[in-house]
Amino acid sequence: MPVYNEERTLRTVVNKLISLPIVSEIVIVDDCSTDGSRAIIESFASEHQMIRPIYQDKNAGKTAALKAGFAITTGEIVIVQDADLEYDPGEISEVIYPIVAGYADVAYGSRFMVKRAARVLYFYHFLANKGLTFFSNLLTNLNITDVETCYKAFRGEIIRNMKIESSGFGFEIEVTAKVAKLGCPLYEVPISYYGRTYEEGKKITYVDGIAAVYYVARYNLFCSLRSSFVAVPQLSSTSRRLLNVGADAEN
Repeated sequence: MPVYNEERTLRTVVNKLISLPIVSEIVIVDDCSTDGSRAIIESFASEHQMIRPIYQDKNAGKTAALKAGFAITTGEIVIVQDADLEYDPGEISEVIYPIVAGYADVAYGSRFMVKRAARVLYFYHFLANKGLTFFSNLLTNLNITDVETCYKAFRGEIIRNMKIESSGFGFEIEVTAKVAKLGCPLYEVPISYYGRTYEEGKKITYVDGIAAVYYVARYNLFCSLRSSFVAVPQLSSTSRRLLNVGADAEN
Protein backbone atom coordinates (compact mmCIF):
# COMPACT_ATOMS: atom_id res chain seq x y z
CA MET A 1 0.00 0.00 0.00
CA PRO A 2 1.65 3.26 -1.13
CA VAL A 3 0.77 6.22 1.11
CA TYR A 4 1.27 9.93 0.61
CA ASN A 5 -0.67 12.34 2.83
CA GLU A 6 -3.67 10.08 3.41
CA GLU A 7 -4.31 10.64 7.13
CA ARG A 8 -8.02 11.19 6.48
CA THR A 9 -8.66 7.69 5.12
CA LEU A 10 -5.60 5.63 6.10
CA ARG A 11 -6.88 4.34 9.41
CA THR A 12 -10.15 3.13 7.88
CA VAL A 13 -8.41 1.32 5.02
CA VAL A 14 -5.92 -0.44 7.29
CA ASN A 15 -8.65 -1.52 9.72
CA LYS A 16 -10.60 -3.00 6.79
CA LEU A 17 -7.51 -4.92 5.63
CA ILE A 18 -6.70 -6.22 9.09
CA SER A 19 -10.21 -7.64 9.36
CA LEU A 20 -9.84 -9.77 6.21
CA PRO A 21 -8.99 -13.43 6.98
CA ILE A 22 -7.17 -13.81 3.65
CA VAL A 23 -4.63 -11.05 4.43
CA SER A 24 -1.43 -12.35 6.04
CA GLU A 25 0.71 -9.20 5.78
CA ILE A 26 0.20 -5.54 4.97
CA VAL A 27 3.22 -3.70 3.58
CA ILE A 28 2.67 0.04 3.93
CA VAL A 29 5.11 2.39 2.19
CA ASP A 30 4.99 5.98 3.40
CA ASP A 31 6.25 8.12 0.53
CA CYS A 32 7.56 10.86 2.83
CA SER A 33 4.14 12.16 3.88
CA THR A 34 3.97 15.64 5.41
CA ASP A 35 0.71 15.12 7.32
CA GLY A 36 -0.05 12.64 10.10
CA SER A 37 0.11 9.51 7.92
CA ARG A 38 3.43 8.30 9.32
CA ALA A 39 2.22 8.52 12.91
CA ILE A 40 -0.82 6.42 12.00
CA ILE A 41 1.37 3.80 10.32
CA GLU A 42 3.73 3.68 13.31
CA SER A 43 0.77 3.19 15.64
CA PHE A 44 -0.60 0.28 13.60
CA ALA A 45 2.85 -1.32 13.26
CA SER A 46 3.36 -1.25 17.02
CA GLU A 47 0.06 -3.04 17.59
CA HIS A 48 -0.04 -5.54 14.70
CA GLN A 49 2.78 -7.85 13.61
CA MET A 50 1.21 -8.22 10.18
CA ILE A 51 1.91 -4.53 9.43
CA ARG A 52 5.29 -4.11 7.73
CA PRO A 53 6.13 -0.39 7.31
CA ILE A 54 8.64 1.27 5.00
CA TYR A 55 9.43 4.98 5.33
CA GLN A 56 10.85 6.61 2.19
CA ASP A 57 13.55 9.27 2.70
CA LYS A 58 12.02 11.48 -0.01
CA ASN A 59 8.82 11.69 -1.98
CA ALA A 60 9.49 9.60 -5.08
CA GLY A 61 6.00 8.77 -6.34
CA LYS A 62 3.67 5.78 -6.42
CA THR A 63 5.80 3.51 -8.59
CA ALA A 64 8.89 3.90 -6.37
CA ALA A 65 6.77 3.18 -3.30
CA LEU A 66 5.33 0.04 -4.88
CA LYS A 67 8.76 -1.16 -5.94
CA ALA A 68 10.04 -0.83 -2.37
CA GLY A 69 7.00 -2.60 -1.01
CA PHE A 70 7.02 -5.53 -3.45
CA ALA A 71 10.62 -6.29 -2.53
CA ILE A 72 9.75 -7.25 1.05
CA THR A 73 6.48 -9.08 0.43
CA THR A 74 6.38 -12.79 1.23
CA GLY A 75 2.82 -13.75 0.22
CA GLU A 76 1.91 -16.25 -2.48
CA ILE A 77 -0.41 -13.58 -3.89
CA VAL A 78 0.35 -9.84 -3.80
CA ILE A 79 -2.25 -7.15 -4.50
CA VAL A 80 -1.96 -3.35 -4.63
CA GLN A 81 -4.28 -1.41 -2.34
CA ASP A 82 -4.44 2.39 -2.41
CA ALA A 83 -4.92 4.24 0.88
CA ASP A 84 -7.65 6.60 -0.31
CA LEU A 85 -10.79 4.41 -0.09
CA GLU A 86 -11.48 4.64 -3.83
CA TYR A 87 -11.31 0.83 -3.84
CA ASP A 88 -13.12 -1.35 -1.30
CA PRO A 89 -10.83 -3.88 0.46
CA GLY A 90 -13.88 -6.07 0.93
CA GLU A 91 -13.67 -6.98 -2.76
CA ILE A 92 -10.07 -8.23 -2.63
CA SER A 93 -11.11 -11.86 -2.23
CA GLU A 94 -13.08 -11.65 -5.48
CA VAL A 95 -10.25 -9.94 -7.37
CA ILE A 96 -7.73 -12.62 -6.41
CA TYR A 97 -10.13 -15.56 -6.87
CA PRO A 98 -8.92 -16.42 -10.43
CA ILE A 99 -5.38 -16.79 -9.01
CA VAL A 100 -6.52 -18.74 -5.95
CA ALA A 101 -8.55 -21.08 -8.17
CA GLY A 102 -5.56 -21.65 -10.45
CA TYR A 103 -7.02 -20.04 -13.57
CA ALA A 104 -4.69 -17.04 -13.61
CA ASP A 105 -1.27 -15.81 -12.60
CA VAL A 106 -2.40 -12.17 -12.66
CA ALA A 107 -5.81 -10.58 -12.00
CA TYR A 108 -7.02 -7.00 -12.45
CA GLY A 109 -10.09 -5.41 -10.89
CA SER A 110 -11.94 -3.54 -13.63
CA ARG A 111 -14.08 -0.45 -13.06
CA PHE A 112 -15.58 -0.73 -16.53
CA MET A 113 -16.93 -4.27 -16.72
CA VAL A 114 -20.40 -5.12 -15.38
CA LYS A 115 -20.52 -2.43 -12.73
CA ARG A 116 -21.46 -2.51 -9.08
CA ALA A 117 -21.27 0.91 -7.44
CA ALA A 118 -19.24 3.53 -9.29
CA ARG A 119 -19.11 7.22 -8.47
CA VAL A 120 -19.85 9.45 -11.46
CA LEU A 121 -16.92 11.82 -11.94
CA TYR A 122 -14.76 13.25 -14.72
CA PHE A 123 -15.68 12.42 -18.33
CA TYR A 124 -12.25 13.52 -19.57
CA HIS A 125 -10.58 11.05 -17.18
CA PHE A 126 -12.84 8.33 -18.57
CA LEU A 127 -11.80 9.21 -22.13
CA ALA A 128 -8.11 9.35 -21.19
CA ASN A 129 -8.32 5.95 -19.50
CA LYS A 130 -10.09 4.44 -22.47
CA GLY A 131 -7.51 5.92 -24.84
CA LEU A 132 -4.57 4.63 -22.80
CA THR A 133 -6.19 1.21 -22.42
CA PHE A 134 -6.77 1.03 -26.19
CA PHE A 135 -3.17 2.04 -26.98
CA SER A 136 -1.83 -0.46 -24.44
CA ASN A 137 -4.05 -3.24 -25.81
CA LEU A 138 -2.94 -2.41 -29.34
CA LEU A 139 0.67 -3.21 -28.44
CA THR A 140 0.13 -6.00 -25.90
CA ASN A 141 -2.66 -7.77 -27.86
CA LEU A 142 -4.64 -8.07 -24.62
CA ASN A 143 -8.32 -7.11 -24.38
CA ILE A 144 -8.09 -5.36 -21.00
CA THR A 145 -10.89 -2.93 -20.14
CA ASP A 146 -9.10 -0.92 -17.41
CA VAL A 147 -5.30 -0.72 -17.61
CA GLU A 148 -5.14 2.10 -15.02
CA THR A 149 -6.94 0.22 -12.25
CA CYS A 150 -5.32 0.16 -8.81
CA TYR A 151 -6.41 -3.41 -8.09
CA LYS A 152 -3.70 -5.50 -9.70
CA ALA A 153 -2.94 -8.89 -8.12
CA PHE A 154 -0.04 -11.21 -8.93
CA ARG A 155 1.45 -14.47 -7.89
CA GLY A 156 4.25 -13.28 -5.62
CA GLU A 157 6.99 -14.83 -7.75
CA ILE A 158 5.97 -12.71 -10.73
CA ILE A 159 5.91 -9.28 -9.14
CA ARG A 160 8.97 -9.85 -6.94
CA ASN A 161 11.02 -10.81 -10.00
CA MET A 162 9.79 -7.96 -12.19
CA LYS A 163 12.23 -5.11 -12.87
CA ILE A 164 10.24 -1.93 -12.28
CA GLU A 165 11.89 1.11 -13.84
CA SER A 166 9.21 3.74 -14.48
CA SER A 167 8.31 6.63 -12.18
CA GLY A 168 5.27 8.54 -10.98
CA PHE A 169 2.13 6.61 -11.97
CA GLY A 170 3.96 4.65 -14.69
CA PHE A 171 3.59 1.33 -12.87
CA GLU A 172 0.16 0.57 -14.32
CA ILE A 173 1.42 0.68 -17.90
CA GLU A 174 4.82 -0.88 -17.29
CA VAL A 175 3.53 -3.89 -15.37
CA THR A 176 0.87 -4.61 -17.99
CA ALA A 177 3.42 -4.60 -20.79
CA LYS A 178 5.72 -6.95 -18.89
CA VAL A 179 2.93 -9.31 -17.87
CA ALA A 180 1.92 -9.47 -21.54
CA LYS A 181 5.48 -10.46 -22.51
CA LEU A 182 5.37 -13.25 -19.94
CA GLY A 183 2.30 -14.68 -21.64
CA CYS A 184 0.65 -15.71 -18.38
CA PRO A 185 -3.13 -16.05 -17.96
CA LEU A 186 -4.60 -12.71 -16.88
CA TYR A 187 -8.19 -12.26 -15.70
CA GLU A 188 -10.31 -9.18 -15.02
CA VAL A 189 -12.93 -9.01 -12.28
CA PRO A 190 -15.63 -6.30 -11.97
CA ILE A 191 -15.18 -4.05 -8.94
CA SER A 192 -16.81 -1.03 -7.32
CA TYR A 193 -15.16 2.38 -7.53
CA TYR A 194 -15.60 5.22 -5.04
CA GLY A 195 -13.60 7.89 -6.83
CA ARG A 196 -12.38 11.16 -5.33
CA THR A 197 -12.40 14.67 -6.71
CA TYR A 198 -9.23 16.77 -6.75
CA GLU A 199 -10.65 18.73 -3.82
CA GLU A 200 -10.88 15.44 -1.91
CA GLY A 201 -7.26 14.53 -2.62
CA LYS A 202 -7.04 12.97 -6.10
CA LYS A 203 -3.43 13.29 -7.29
CA ILE A 204 -3.14 12.09 -10.91
CA THR A 205 -2.91 14.86 -13.57
CA TYR A 206 -2.74 15.27 -17.35
CA VAL A 207 1.08 15.19 -17.10
CA ASP A 208 0.82 11.61 -15.81
CA GLY A 209 -1.37 10.80 -18.82
CA ILE A 210 1.26 12.10 -21.22
CA ALA A 211 3.94 10.08 -19.43
CA ALA A 212 1.73 6.99 -19.67
CA VAL A 213 1.64 7.23 -23.47
CA TYR A 214 5.45 7.28 -23.49
CA TYR A 215 5.58 4.26 -21.18
CA VAL A 216 3.20 2.28 -23.40
CA ALA A 217 5.59 2.67 -26.32
CA ARG A 218 8.76 2.20 -24.27
CA TYR A 219 7.86 -1.00 -22.43
CA ASN A 220 6.05 -2.67 -25.30
CA LEU A 221 8.41 -1.82 -28.16
CA PHE A 222 11.82 -1.39 -26.55
CA CYS A 223 11.84 -3.88 -23.67
CA SER A 224 12.38 -7.64 -23.96
CA LEU A 225 11.04 -10.41 -21.76
CA ARG A 226 14.47 -11.17 -20.24
CA SER A 227 15.16 -7.52 -19.49
CA SER A 228 11.77 -7.28 -17.76
CA PHE A 229 12.54 -9.76 -14.97
CA VAL A 230 15.44 -10.52 -12.67
CA ALA A 231 14.63 -14.18 -13.33
CA VAL A 232 11.79 -15.04 -15.72
CA PRO A 233 9.14 -16.62 -13.47
CA GLN A 234 7.51 -19.93 -14.31
CA LEU A 235 3.78 -20.04 -14.83
CA SER A 236 1.78 -22.05 -12.32
CA SER A 237 1.20 -25.68 -13.32
CA THR A 238 -2.54 -25.07 -13.66
CA SER A 239 -1.95 -22.03 -15.86
CA ARG A 240 0.40 -23.98 -18.10
CA ARG A 241 -2.16 -26.75 -18.44
CA LEU A 242 -4.93 -24.29 -19.32
CA LEU A 243 -2.74 -22.56 -21.90
CA ASN A 244 -1.90 -25.92 -23.48
CA VAL A 245 -5.58 -26.86 -23.61
CA GLY A 246 -6.36 -23.55 -25.29
CA ALA A 247 -3.58 -24.04 -27.84
CA ASP A 248 -4.77 -27.59 -28.60
CA ALA A 249 -8.33 -26.33 -29.09
CA GLU A 250 -7.16 -23.70 -31.60
CA ASN A 251 -5.22 -26.35 -33.51
